Amino acid sequence: MLKIKKKAKFKHHQNRMKNEGDVKNSRAFFYSKKSKNLHFLIEKRFDWMNEYINYDSKGLEVGTGPGFSKDFIKCKDFKISDYTNDEFLDYKNVDVLKTPFSDNSFDFVVSSNMIHHVPYPKLFFKEMNRILKKNGKLIIQDVSCSVMHQIITLIMKHEGFNFETDVFSTDECSTDKEDLWSGNIAIPNMIFEDKDIFYKNINGFKIIHHKYTEFLCFINSGGVISKTFYVPLNNFFLKIFDITDKMLTKLFPSIFALQQQLVLVKL
Repeated sequence: MLKIKKKAKFKHHQNRMKNEGDVKNSRAFFYSKKSKNLHFLIEKRFDWMNEYINYDSKGLEVGTGPGFSKDFIKCKDFKISDYTNDEFLDYKNVDVLKTPFSDNSFDFVVSSNMIHHVPYPKLFFKEMNRILKKNGKLIIQDVSCSVMHQIITLIMKHEGFNFETDVFSTDECSTDKEDLWSGNIAIPNMIFEDKDIFYKNINGFKIIHHKYTEFLCFINSGGVISKTFYVPLNNFFLKIFDITDKMLTKLFPSIFALQQQLVLVKL
């Protein structure tokens, strides 16, 4: 991964995004259906996952945030959880590093833009492996710390990145364990970019899908939880943006890709 800086950390009051961490407001805005841009983005973030999900299977999302996945995941027994007590959650106050679920409980687990908030990623994979059934899938959508994402982060001062942390350490914190809304957008790249390093440090999984995605559609979404300016577009132009994104992120992922998709299978 190309690096503009090795580390960029910001305080919450420096954040130029609005409504940071305001899940209630983000849900109200999304379900008001005022933004086609945002709905287009969220639908694409979850719809691809259905290729790896059986309708009759049992699934869970961890760190769901605003909980939009329930509108798009096609599964009759799909529950959402987070480390909060929001009323829309199926399971409240769930710590992803130590969940209350039994061994071999789920056919699949969804993690959407959550891993870059996890203080000890290695422990997260260990816990997901425990609660997944054999051949169960860990389905991930998360950030990609490309050159453009680094530039946007330096401008907006949202979350930050740190390429110097040891994401496979169980002693060194990769984010701020006392702050749920702290983020290190370099974490997913440091975990998944080099597959040899991943398999050396993470046991019990095989990566069967890895794809870089999103540029213009993300930038002009207005933000999922934290909000910023965007230009409202109709479906025609959103599809043009999507086609452009697919070309840019396929040809130049280290420059343009703002997100990445992964599917890991439990061995």
